[in-house]
Amino acid sequence: MGIRHLIFGISALVLSSCAEPVNKTSSVPEVRKDLGAQGQIIAKTLFGQKRTGTAAPAAAFGSYAKGCAAGLVQLPETGPTWQAMRLSRNRNWGHPDTVDFVKDLSRTAVRQGWAGLYVGDLSQPRGGPMLTGHRSHQIGLDADIWMNPAASMQLSANQRENISAISMRRANGAFVNSKWTRGHHEVLKAAASDPRVARIFVFPGAKVQMCKDAKGDRSWLRKIRPWWGHHYHFHVRLACPRGSSGCVDQNPPPAGDGCADAQQWVDNILNPPPPPKNPPKAKPRRELRLADLPNQCVGVLQSN
Repeated sequence: MGIRHLIFGISALVLSSCAEPVNKTSSVPEVRKDLGAQGQIIAKTLFGQKRTGTAAPAAAFGSYAKGCAAGLVQLPETGPTWQAMRLSRNRNWGHPDTVDFVKDLSRTAVRQGWAGLYVGDLSQPRGGPMLTGHRSHQIGLDADIWMNPAASMQLSANQRENISAISMRRANGAFVNSKWTRGHHEVLKAAASDPRVARIFVFPGAKVQMCKDAKGDRSWLRKIRPWWGHHYHFHVRLACPRGSSGCVDQNPPPAGDGCADAQQWVDNILNPPPPPKNPPKAKPRRELRLADLPNQCVGVLQSN
């Protein structure tokens, strides 16, 4: 099956912004075999009810879409150059590296003339599968940053529940729209240039636009990965911190700047290839049980 057919075939499955891709990982953490009936509890119901993190040192266990985390810290709801959005979700928790990264990037946004950043979902207090939304964001190393060029760091809690993120796409994601600015390019470039970052997901048209506008060193473009749905926010994924033996990194992005592949994706949006005659049926996705998660996640749930 060629890339044109492949992209067409999977596109219907990934139109949601919460369907972030997770590649094969270098290793698979061992899962518990001794939990009995407890191990069959749907994991999101257990992690979704935890309101605080653990007192343990920061540690990510498992992979971005199958794991949990100890020692996550809360991004303050408001800082001088950021505001956490949708506070009712209680998803402004992350590994200390993630929280530090968000603060650092927010200062870059100020240098672009923005008031700062509006920060969407990081993780739940103990990571793990979420009751709604993302498949990833489970180990405290993912962060959604709204595309809005923030104008105020004085939004009330009620405003943060009701304000909308701003879409940057045109033509179903083939192009950026008139709201896209050089500031978006520079904020994304700064994020991708940060050594803590493994990759960043944006809609295909944004990647192509950045490829056209990039000057000089283009190595940072490798981390900018096109993916459906990411036109209201961009999704930053940090690499496993050094020394995190229980954390499983995603495979590195392919070599090169990825611009040709992004252009091909855009071409397929504008001129969709015919669907395959006999596409494979998508298998229903089974909800993760507690026994599916790494051994350490039971302790993370039970810790103070």
